[in-house]
Amino acid sequence: MHQTSWNYSIRDDGCEIGLRTKIWHFSHIQSGAKIGKDCIIGQNVNIGPNAIIGNNVKIQNNVSVFEGVTIEDDVFVGPSVVFTNVINPRAFINRKSEFKSTTVKKGCSIGANASIICGVTLGEYSMIGAGSVVTKSVPNHVIVYGNPAKQHGFVCVCGVKLDISSTIECKSCGKKYENKNSVLSEI
Repeated sequence: MHQTSWNYSIRDDGCEIGLRTKIWHFSHIQSGAKIGKDCIIGQNVNIGPNAIIGNNVKIQNNVSVFEGVTIEDDVFVGPSVVFTNVINPRAFINRKSEFKSTTVKKGCSIGANASIICGVTLGEYSMIGAGSVVTKSVPNHVIVYGNPAKQHGFVCVCGVKLDISSTIECKSCGKKYENKNSVLSEI
């Protein structure tokens, strides 16, 4: 496999990198990876084969996005976030046929040092607290944190925690939401 050096990073043949995307030092973009436009890929980041990164995504330092992970547009991934792709890894057993998909939906923010166990979906505009261990899917607009991560409220598109006991209007940007059976949707 041919590799080319690019700002002290490695970009394998067969990967796609969108316009105006910036990739910092010591990162590796593997063959088959797709990165959208206007992204910022931090220092020492590994984008695995066939991983998909949308547009305007910010991935901070020391993150590995493994095969099976899809990150949609406008997502923030904090420093040292850990994604997994096998539920029961063993060094001596090849389980590449058992990779589980993980999807990070549009606008999600993941705090530093969070661990995302494979096979989950992180909902649109959800917020994952720093250091959390996410073991199950997170609905849209939900804030989770802890180990294991649990719901601690709802968050607006702009990132401000919503006061559900009131009219569900963001005090910062004015967006309005409706709560039906603990599922928040913008109105």
